[in-house]
Amino acid sequence: MRKPLLIATVLAGSILLAVVATAAARRSETVPMPAEHTVRAPVPAPQAALDDATIVAIFDAANTADMETGALAAKRGQSKEVREFGAMLADVHRLVRQQGRDLATKLAVTPTPPADGASAKAHAQAMATLRSVSDAEFDRAFLRHEVAFHKAVIDAVTTTLLPAIENAELRKLVENVAPAFQAHMQAAANIEKKLDGRTK
Repeated sequence: MRKPLLIATVLAGSILLAVVATAAARRSETVPMPAEHTVRAPVPAPQAALDDATIVAIFDAANTADMETGALAAKRGQSKEVREFGAMLADVHRLVRQQGRDLATKLAVTPTPPADGASAKAHAQAMATLRSVSDAEFDRAFLRHEVAFHKAVIDAVTTTLLPAIENAELRKLVENVAPAFQAHMQAAANIEKKLDGRTK
């Protein structure tokens, strides 16, 4: 995978996480995993009103979450592909998070996290599950989580996040990375397919 595509797909992940948090994940979708381990991928449900301050706060939290997930994969990944993918997620999201903080400062926006904290809880649960799987199961558990998560939120990007954004610069940021959403999901799926091919 080329470096520009990797960077684009990582940036997409941060926006996707923001959508999940913003959209109040009140129900979850079970992602099949070996050995009875499952990761609950948040599925967005309608929420009353969103504002840019909330979206900016979630953007920051989302990048932090991707840094944590990536760091875990970089450490626990059993394949070179998963370790490299995880390390790239952690490194690039550190930079992307700073871009979000810089934008918040520029716009004089005080980040306001959502009151329900649903996304933070879902992320904590996903991390706990990923930490609990065996080394042999980790790569596929991680990749399946990534695929299911992105599949659940791609539609929410269009139907929930974009219509709620008022600031033109924030909207432009989301619109610029929107085409990478599918690519991010596909990247995880491709690595999983490659790993599956090795075990047959």
